[in-house]
Amino acid sequence: MSLFDLVFGCKHEHCGFPITVRGKLRRSEAASVTGTYFVCLDCGKEFPYDWKEMKIVRPQSANAHRPVTALPDHKAA
Repeated sequence: MSLFDLVFGCKHEHCGFPITVRGKLRRSEAASVTGTYFVCLDCGKEFPYDWKEMKIVRPQSANAHRPVTALPDHKAA
């Protein structure tokens, strides 16, 4: 996200009701996370939603589950 989007971007204040996709329908990226998503009515962005937790699901970064390895040339402090 750019600085421009942070300052002037959509605040996602007007959102629709969560939608659950079932069957073999085409799923968007947001719906593929939990099967349920909601849409910002101002900008059209889709957000994954978890019905069990009743909250937005935030995608985890790719580095979250990557193990950390020490470099062989350096000693630990």
